[in-house]
Amino acid sequence: MCAHAIFDHSVSRPNEGPPVSHSGGREPAVSLGLLDATMVGIGAMVGAGIFVLTGLAVDISGPAAIVAFALNGGVTTFTALSYAELAAAIPRNGGGYAYVREVFSAPVAFVMGWTRWFTYMIAGSLYALGFASNFVEFGHIYGYALPGPPVLYALGAVVTLVALNALSTEASGRGETAITLLKIAILGVFVAFGLTAADAGEFDPLFTEGPLSVLPAMGLTFIAFQGYDLIATVTEEVENPQINIPRAILLSVAVTVVVYLFVVFVAIGTLGADGLAGAGETAIAQAAEGFMPTFPILGTGAALIAFGAVFSTVSALNAVVIGSSRVAFAMGRERQLPARLGRFHHRYGTPLVAILASAVVMLVAVLVVPIRIVGNLASLFSLLGFIIVNYALIRLRRRQPNLQRPFEVPLYPVTPILGIVCNVLLGLFIDPFTWALAIGWLVVGGGVYLLLSRRGDVGPAGPTEIQEPEPIESTEGASD
Repeated sequence: MCAHAIFDHSVSRPNEGPPVSHSGGREPAVSLGLLDATMVGIGAMVGAGIFVLTGLAVDISGPAAIVAFALNGGVTTFTALSYAELAAAIPRNGGGYAYVREVFSAPVAFVMGWTRWFTYMIAGSLYALGFASNFVEFGHIYGYALPGPPVLYALGAVVTLVALNALSTEASGRGETAITLLKIAILGVFVAFGLTAADAGEFDPLFTEGPLSVLPAMGLTFIAFQGYDLIATVTEEVENPQINIPRAILLSVAVTVVVYLFVVFVAIGTLGADGLAGAGETAIAQAAEGFMPTFPILGTGAALIAFGAVFSTVSALNAVVIGSSRVAFAMGRERQLPARLGRFHHRYGTPLVAILASAVVMLVAVLVVPIRIVGNLASLFSLLGFIIVNYALIRLRRRQPNLQRPFEVPLYPVTPILGIVCNVLLGLFIDPFTWALAIGWLVVGGGVYLLLSRRGDVGPAGPTEIQEPEPIESTEGASD
């Protein structure tokens, strides 16, 4: 297939307006407000990444790990701005996949959807494993040796949250908000006590492993900045999405970057780079043990942080269960995956089949993929997806300059171009084995796409011109 055919539309579709119900399903219900949407993003970002990967990042780059987190915040902001503009212009479930679907042809959209779906699923396994390690650590603090291997608790967390999301989007969204507010409060306590105990001398020298060591640390921890994009996957379930989705994306990024920088500063400044590197996945809890006081009920500061880590990883896992299922739903609705994935259950009002399909991959990854590889895979696929989204913004601006855009990226085209360049550079510093696994997943996706194409199940390319977005209204959604 020639490049023009791949990147341009060969077939146009009429304006679809709000999502179309499928046989045996119903339209998504509007049940999430601005706070709920923002908490989906913060819940996904401030999760396993900051608790599980901080020690691993310090092991790679020493005290300069804080530079890696700061630079990742800047890189993330470029792409977050692109997501905000596209979400306002194309208010549909599916996030980056939905935008690429409207701008590029079916093959490119499939690659985007296939990689984003995998990103969320593999991130789910990371959060589940992070939950398990912190849950076991929580027991150890109180002198309890929990029975069975940690992987059993990771599997149990996935199954529990899949069941919750299968039964009710509103319940999972409200739970996400409550848990996220709790963990932000706990990290705030960690920072409040730690700032007085932190020693700035722990950052001198800063680049103990060399300046270039920051780049692989950025590649490893970039998954901790992936989460705001999950907000866009539930666009059709958010009130006033053309206003609230951009606001939620930018708020979630701002809050997360500030929290990360304070937490990493305190962790390195109190436990030191060598101590954090040796602590591995429980680095933040062990750092807290040295300076936090005793608290009622919970006891030591380490117990409070371990408690927060447990809830952080739970909320992050819940967020990616939501996000992965909505990408699969969007692809099924567009006939780029089996149509059953693109239906909301007539009784529960959730994409039940898409949730279950996503859960299967998460469970397998929990069982067979080491946590460091999981982190690198999730980061790599995030980078690839963000490159495509930034390019989609540029392409849409050129093709439809007069399209209504309730939010516009500042300093265009510099901002999306910087997003592309930074994401490409980070991807180059991810290890070859992770790239090999990523290519393997793309090959599997190519086989799926060819199979669906031969069966005539692949939908047409996106429209040549995007219609002005219409407000998305809630439906009671009786079955068709």
